[in-house]
Amino acid sequence: MDSVEIVLANNDRVTLRVGDAFLKVDADHERSAREVKAIELAPVPTPDVLWHKTPVLALGAVAGKPLGKLGEPSTASGAAWIAAGAALRTLHSAPLPPWHWEKGDHLARRLDEESDWLVSSGVLPSRVVSANRELAEAVLRPWTPAFIHGDLHLEHLFVEGDVVTGIIDWSEASQGDAMFDLASLTLANEEHLGETIEGYGTNVDRDVIRGWWSWRSLVVVRWLFENGYGPPEDYPEVAYLRSRG
Repeated sequence: MDSVEIVLANNDRVTLRVGDAFLKVDADHERSAREVKAIELAPVPTPDVLWHKTPVLALGAVAGKPLGKLGEPSTASGAAWIAAGAALRTLHSAPLPPWHWEKGDHLARRLDEESDWLVSSGVLPSRVVSANRELAEAVLRPWTPAFIHGDLHLEHLFVEGDVVTGIIDWSEASQGDAMFDLASLTLANEEHLGETIEGYGTNVDRDVIRGWWSWRSLVVVRWLFENGYGPPEDYPEVAYLRSRG
């Protein structure tokens, strides 16, 4: 019998691996249904949906290996990063899914709340938070909605050589800001931003991408801490915020 491996476990969901199948148990039944629909709509390589019986979604494994791991240097080739950018362009050019992302006022409110928590809890000094918050305000502007993945960090995009073989974890997919996906993928990998943009093409605002780097890092720390991911000082996001502060 295949062994069972716990891939991810937090207060929102648990992901188990059994052989070549991944079983995702999600407390939000609507979110798992959206993930199935997003996989169906996405014009890029995705995992196979094996079956879905609420609250469990079974997905097949994808070939290749992740583009990298946040906090560690990526060993993927420059051509792989270019291919990743091209895959994002394909996704962002696709017809929009029927559900929407966060609105600007909610993004601003989250930025305020999480910035205040980082200072009041002593995780980061106010000067570091203020410097990053100023950068993050660049994202609070109108954008043309695109089909976005919504959580495209390095470990969610798989490559084999210079080819994108799969993009996983579509639970946050929606209509949203295309620059957020580009920023999520290149966070703490600024040296690969140029290659990613080369594959993506035109209409890339680097200041907005830098803003999303800071915004994402500011708002995720409390969630990681409250979901058992260890002490904040060990988070790559905290290291990134310090580097900009």
